[in-house]
This record gives sequence, C-alpha cells and structure tokens, in this order.
Amino acid sequence: MTTRNVAVFIGSLRKDSFNRKLAQALAAVAPASLKFRIIEIGDLPLYNQDLEGDATPAAWTAFRQQVKAADAVLFVTAEYNRSVPAALKNALDVGSRPYGHSVWSGKPGAVISSSIGAIGGFGANHHLRQSLVFLDVPTLQQPEAYIGAADKLFDASGKLINEGTAAFLKKYAEAFAAWIEANIRR
Repeated sequence: MTTRNVAVFIGSLRKDSFNRKLAQALAAVAPASLKFRIIEIGDLPLYNQDLEGDATPAAWTAFRQQVKAADAVLFVTAEYNRSVPAALKNALDVGSRPYGHSVWSGKPGAVISSSIGAIGGFGANHHLRQSLVFLDVPTLQQPEAYIGAADKLFDASGKLINEGTAAFLKKYAEAFAAWIEANIRR
C-alpha cells in the first residue's frame, strides 16, 4: 500500500475553528493510505508580484515547498460573505505564482466546507472549486461535502460527537483516497 501525503489547508484562522476540528476528525477516520498534514496559511504575506525574485518572502518559499512535496491537497473551509476566506485565497495566489510555476497543477484535490448555518458553506465550496479548475487541481466531485450546523458537531474538547457526520467523513475519506489513486500523475 502506497502512502499518499495530503496537504490540508484550513480556511478559518480562528484557534477554535470548526474547520480545523473537522479536518482532524476526517484524518482520524481516513484510510491508513492517507497521511494528512495541515499547512498553516495565516502568516503568509499578501501576494504582491513586486516581492518575487530577490525579495521573495521566506514564508512563500517554504509554503510552496510544502505544497510541492504533497501528493494531494484538501481544503476545509468556512464561508465568508458567500466566498472563501481571504487567507485561503491568498494561499492559492501564493502557490500559483510566479506565473508558469504553480505548485497546485495536477495535484488531486478535495473540498469540504462547513458553517454554523444550514447550507454548510455552499457558496465558498463552489467559489473555491472555480479557482481549482483554473489551477489544474482535479477535484473530487462526489460525494460533495457541505457540513452545516458545525457548532453542534463537537464536544468541549473538540471531539466529533455526531455519528452521522463521522460516518459521512469516513465515506468521504475513502472516496478521496480512491480519487487520489485515479488522478495522481505518475
């Protein structure tokens, strides 16, 4: 069995983020063939092409290397104003530059959105998918993952307590593992 390294990007920067808890819950039920690693995005300087070259921020270089080293990518995101959080959009931009050297290209991916509302971050999920199409990230289509009422899924210690959600995440992780194998560029 080949182990696939999955870079995980969490859209919400909040310390007690439901999305971080969701990513950890998914990792806990994922097949042993997937090794998840959260790549922090909160300290990435805003993308500005003027900083490329001799002045390239070290944080951009380190981030790009971490993404390049991954076999696949997973985005677990909140929804802000019917779109992705600014930090996540910035991470996409940093990884896609300089032009012609995108670290995203060809990496199998998946998107999970969550919110405290009923539609589970649907707008952010689809807005992110638009960017991933352009970035050449073949993205898992089914099952779709919009996790609503995220504030009711975890106990005080951050443990997932909803059995239905746990079962769904297991199914999702298995589908993602199969998607990676079917779409990884060898």
